[in-house]
Amino acid sequence: MNINQIEKQVDTKQQEVQFSGTVYAKLGEQEFLKSYGLANRSEEIKNTGDTRYGIASGSKPITAAAVCLLVEQGKLSFDSKLQDYLAEEFPNFDKGITIHHLLTHTSGIPDYFDEDVMDDFEELWVKHPMYLIRELKDFLPLFQNEQMKSKPGSEFHYNNAGYIVLGLVIEKVSDMAFSEFVQTYIFDKLGMRNSGYFELDALPKNCAIGYLEKPDGGYRTNVYSLPAKSASDGGVFVTVGDMMSFWEGLIAGKLFNQELVSVYLTPHATIDKDDDFYYGYGHYIEANEKGINRQILMGYDPGVNFRAVFYPESGLRVIVCSNLSDGAYDMITEVQSVLK
Repeated sequence: MNINQIEKQVDTKQQEVQFSGTVYAKLGEQEFLKSYGLANRSEEIKNTGDTRYGIASGSKPITAAAVCLLVEQGKLSFDSKLQDYLAEEFPNFDKGITIHHLLTHTSGIPDYFDEDVMDDFEELWVKHPMYLIRELKDFLPLFQNEQMKSKPGSEFHYNNAGYIVLGLVIEKVSDMAFSEFVQTYIFDKLGMRNSGYFELDALPKNCAIGYLEKPDGGYRTNVYSLPAKSASDGGVFVTVGDMMSFWEGLIAGKLFNQELVSVYLTPHATIDKDDDFYYGYGHYIEANEKGINRQILMGYDPGVNFRAVFYPESGLRVIVCSNLSDGAYDMITEVQSVLK
């Protein structure tokens, strides 16, 4: 890894896109870590390698790992029916929906933020104030009485509500709050000391505030753009180092056995076969007849942008967290262009 070359190109790209966040690349024993921009614009606090960022749907791989933990414990199976675990009423849900369907976005259930219908996440909070969304059950009025979109297993359709439902299943089966279960069985186990499911109006120290650009070129925070507390479908706060610990610990079998690790990393749902693009459990996969090229994690919310790529053959791992709405893709693409 040519650190100087990476830094030069990443610095140039940062200036071009005005990236705010942290870039972390690892190849063998070599590492590149650099932060840009401000975690708190009002107080002029800089982003650092220890800054905790929200990662939006980059949280879904963590929820999927929590499900695998319960499968290993014998408390759940991927073929388990949703209707056998939850007491909440879902009057229009198909009785054949399984945990596997929910993990792979093939359940066909209605989403609370349907990108086919909506393009502005903030529209959600007109009728359902975001400051009231603090527990998983608070999301239910947004989707539980809606009609199915498709038959379970018939097609891939990205679905946040499915991961809310998975979080509720985890709570039911473990008899623990979702965030408590993840903290105990994933974060504590892997030494992810700076990660957590926090409330946006009560953030602990070292958390980057998410910012959205205003029409006049200034910025506003995302406190009115997202649910008050991060949930099982997104919004967990991590450092880049903690996220690296999560992935390395997972593939090393520190969370669950290697058989389940293999299932976790397997392409399960086809997104675009022509582009070799698939979905595993909680994350995207680029694969072809030769095998898996890379595992891809991503997340986007207003004021949040996250990308991570892991190449199983070369061992290259890159994580980019941003506290703006874009920029992570540009930065991770630049690093890959140098190293892959």
